[in-house]
Amino acid sequence: MLMLSGKSQLFLYHQPMSMRKSFEGLSAAIEQAFPEALLTGAYFVFINRKKDHMKVLYWDVDGLVIWFKRLEKGTFFVNWKEAATLDRRAFFMLLEGVIPKRFQQRFSL
Repeated sequence: MLMLSGKSQLFLYHQPMSMRKSFEGLSAAIEQAFPEALLTGAYFVFINRKKDHMKVLYWDVDGLVIWFKRLEKGTFFVNWKEAATLDRRAFFMLLEGVIPKRFQQRFSL
């Protein structure tokens, strides 16, 4: 079960990423795209060119963690031109393969 707090920041990397990269390669890409954000506990989402593999990198209390998801059928719905930040709802919809037509916020605090 994947648990994200309401305060978690989620960033989508703005280009397709080679899934051969591991901790060092992904963290170097994060440092270039999002300076000084690697060790903040934010989640960084990387998707490959074919849009069927996803890696999520984040800083846990004592080290980096990578989650990997590979789709057997279909692709992730990604618009590379959109903003680099995601909210929890958009991230879970991306994981589940839901293609949103529009987002409508129900309420705000």
